[in-house]
Amino acid sequence: MAKINRDFIDKHWSVFLFRGGLAAAFGCYALFAGLTDFNNAISVISVLLLLMGIVDAVGALFSSTKKHGWFNAVIDAAIDVAAALTLLFSANNITNVVIIISVYTILSGVIDIIHGFLSTIDPTDRFIRILAGISGCVIGLVIFNAGGFEITTFIRFFGAYMLIVGATSLIYGVHNRSQEIEEKEARTLARKKKKSTSKKRSSKR
Repeated sequence: MAKINRDFIDKHWSVFLFRGGLAAAFGCYALFAGLTDFNNAISVISVLLLLMGIVDAVGALFSSTKKHGWFNAVIDAAIDVAAALTLLFSANNITNVVIIISVYTILSGVIDIIHGFLSTIDPTDRFIRILAGISGCVIGLVIFNAGGFEITTFIRFFGAYMLIVGATSLIYGVHNRSQEIEEKEARTLARKKKKSTSKKRSSKR
């Protein structure tokens, strides 16, 4: 079993599940329900990013108690909240919205790629994070060049990215949960072996 690098791990597995659920729900809504009203779309996206920022902040608090990885979670939370507030106060036209969302998507993708290389040596975890990161960079560039389309078009692009984030986060969270269980079982087994060895040595004396 490839171990998680505890010096760089960014969030607890449950944070990935909550974050993934939020992202997937929005992705489905944006793709299939449609957001045709400009103000409505901005409000929904801003609330989504604020909620994701809160989840990341909780992840940072958890990581700080474990004395590892809290800085990564703080960065994620700061980006989510900054994007949400910028949308709320600066998104007075579609051009600004496209720029803000595309920059957020690309930046999130780059950070996912960095996390993929730093937070784990497990090939599954690494593949999941890097896949999400590459998707973010590609879709962010597509959104940046989608200024001439209707609002529903680039919102659907963003929704597709959120759906990818949701799916990969859920998989990542479930996989990390199974890793955590395996690690606990391995530590328990190691303690039992240590006790058994100590008893054998004592009996020989």
